Amino acid sequence: MSVSKRITMAAVAAGLLATTAACVTDPVTGERRISRAAIGAAGGLLGGYVLGDLIGGRSDRTERILGAGIGAIAGGAIGGYMDRQEQELRRKTAGTGVVVEREGDELLLRMPAGITFAYDRSDIQPQFQATLDQVAETLRAYPSTLIDIYGHTDSTGSEAYNQALSERRAQSVSAYLAARGVQTVRMATRGMGESQLLVNPEQTEADRQANRRVDIRIVPAATGA
Repeated sequence: MSVSKRITMAAVAAGLLATTAACVTDPVTGERRISRAAIGAAGGLLGGYVLGDLIGGRSDRTERILGAGIGAIAGGAIGGYMDRQEQELRRKTAGTGVVVEREGDELLLRMPAGITFAYDRSDIQPQFQATLDQVAETLRAYPSTLIDIYGHTDSTGSEAYNQALSERRAQSVSAYLAARGVQTVRMATRGMGESQLLVNPEQTEADRQANRRVDIRIVPAATGA
């Protein structure tokens, strides 16, 4: 592993530690979570891809969903649209191990692989399917959004193997959502391998499970995007 990569991972870990004391109670679920103010102070916990461009480009993706007959959201209505979707996702995933984060008008669902996949597998575990069904139901109810699905692994094994595994996991979640009626034109996948560890260095199996995850990024498809 290169020195620059270790420095980047250490910076992410430091940001996480800096925010652990700044938590709030979610008004919908009653669960404790990191406050948005703390997230902003730490430079963002949603990962480097949030607030960046979408996989494949924002304008191109928006044009394709418009071409598929899916409406975009007018600027003034975006906040309320994403608020309602956030509340619904929090309610439906409460107690499942899925973490829902918010940064501006973007949402991130963080799904630890410990509940989503068996070790070294990319097929979704049967016990998690009911939760993913609930996520799919919400995504169908709010069609004017673009969905990026990112696969991640821990640092065990070679980088090349982990990259391929992360890609398979992202594609598995995308295929599952598509089978439950989420339009494929809205979705894109990317494998991140071990490049964005949440916990570094990994010292326990719990650390490795936290890093083995799939993230679903939900972004409004806005008019004029």
